[in-house]
Amino acid sequence: MSSLSPNRRTSRSKYAVGPCYLIGLIPGVALCAGVCLIAWLLQTLQARLFGHVWLESLVLAIVVGALVRMIWTPGERWTSGITFSAKALLEISVVLLGVSFSAAALQATGLKLLSGIVVIVIAAILASYGTGRALKLPRRMAVLIACGNSICGNSAIAAVAPVIGASRDDVTASIAFTAVLGVAVVLGLPLLSAALHLNAVQYGTLAGMTVYAVPQVLAATIPVSPVSVHIGTLVKLVRVLMLGPVMLLLSTLLPVRAANPGTPEPGDGTTMLPGKVRLTKLVPWFIVGFVLLCAARATEMIPMPLLQPASELGSALTVVSMAALGVGTDLRTVAKAGPRVTSAVILSILVLAAMSLVLIHLMRIA
Repeated sequence: MSSLSPNRRTSRSKYAVGPCYLIGLIPGVALCAGVCLIAWLLQTLQARLFGHVWLESLVLAIVVGALVRMIWTPGERWTSGITFSAKALLEISVVLLGVSFSAAALQATGLKLLSGIVVIVIAAILASYGTGRALKLPRRMAVLIACGNSICGNSAIAAVAPVIGASRDDVTASIAFTAVLGVAVVLGLPLLSAALHLNAVQYGTLAGMTVYAVPQVLAATIPVSPVSVHIGTLVKLVRVLMLGPVMLLLSTLLPVRAANPGTPEPGDGTTMLPGKVRLTKLVPWFIVGFVLLCAARATEMIPMPLLQPASELGSALTVVSMAALGVGTDLRTVAKAGPRVTSAVILSILVLAAMSLVLIHLMRIA
């Protein structure tokens, strides 16, 4: 019998990259690719029947993936490939977006808007936390929902949880519902844009401020305009960069109970062990890669013949990651989250959207 504990076996298999690991990715990646193919066929069918594409393959990949998940829950052999597609491929697609990023987008936003984003994120965290506490959610769960809504969804929840000693039950409930709501926001935001008559820059700002994850910003903005993609991505990346300072602040204001980490907060489950704030959590690697590629593009270090293929590869990987997002989203988790969590998350995202629209109006973004 092996002397390795189950936890050590899991850790080794998680980070080992070899032939067995790569072969294990094939079923899940192939499933996501199949969903993408269906989405592409539906997009082509729209074009032929109506002469216009109402739903892009990017959005259709999420919808088809979610429908697949409702009908069938993938087993363990599919999980690693789906996770790889939803995380690694989407991060690579964000990096490749730097190849097509326009310096004009940065000039269009300016330091004034970037400062406004920081203010809105802080205000949204405070408002969301207050909403959660008013609905009598445990303190740490209210913090998780506030950070998830205001910064970057599940990534923020997973990063903040060990810093504040959140319970596993709180983390599970927060992530489950924000995953579903994130998909709903991606699908519904373009409709809100049309109803409010927002131009490309305004819509990109709204999407960047309200959508949870960077790849989801792409899904929400690509069907609208390339300008919306660039503005939305830049705004979203500024929000993501707020995760580092927020984690450092929370580690001071709401430290974990290191002396007795097993003691749960009233209403919580088992408390997570304290974790250290690592540099990779403060500044995700894909943001560094994105910035480096933007700089390389601006200084013309990337050969022109490579620009188009790199951009197309990034777009293809984005669609695959959106399919994985759909397949990994169980819409039935909404019912399991409970009315208080549901109300807190929905109210928080509505407040964030309202703040974003006020920011657009006050700064006369056009």
